[in-house]
Amino acid sequence: MTVRPAVLDDETALAELDRRTWSTLHAVQPRPQPPYDPFFTLRNRVEHILVAELAGSPVGYLRLVPPSPLACNAHVRQIQGLAVDERVRGKGVARALLGAAYQEARRQGATRMTLRVLGHNTPARRLYASEGFAVEGVLPGEFLLEGEYVDDVLMGRPLDR
Repeated sequence: MTVRPAVLDDETALAELDRRTWSTLHAVQPRPQPPYDPFFTLRNRVEHILVAELAGSPVGYLRLVPPSPLACNAHVRQIQGLAVDERVRGKGVARALLGAAYQEARRQGATRMTLRVLGHNTPARRLYASEGFAVEGVLPGEFLLEGEYVDDVLMGRPLDR
């Protein structure tokens, strides 16, 4: 498996991966319906995506962005999306993407990384905690998903290791 920056030619494969992995376990947007929106947009830019590739095919991606345009916040990078094909879950794809994200964030001059994860997404929360992320805040009942109120959990970690 390799992790690399996304290229425009990844559009179709990443869009399909995004649709296949959609779940209320991690998504607050409604399930995608045809006609599908493009994967790469002005908000979801190709240069913000890292792709995990196995045997020449994308099996996961991570979106890494500055959390705001403010200069006083320029030392932070935020994960705003991580997806792994269920056929390869548990095989280190997410950890490889996180490792590449730490390297890329440091290369960009970041000293801190943050993310938001839904409170009921126990597998993701365990993964992030094992990677050194700590819960830094909780917005109780922030989202109503399938009739249930779900917390929005804010997590962060330093990039000094």
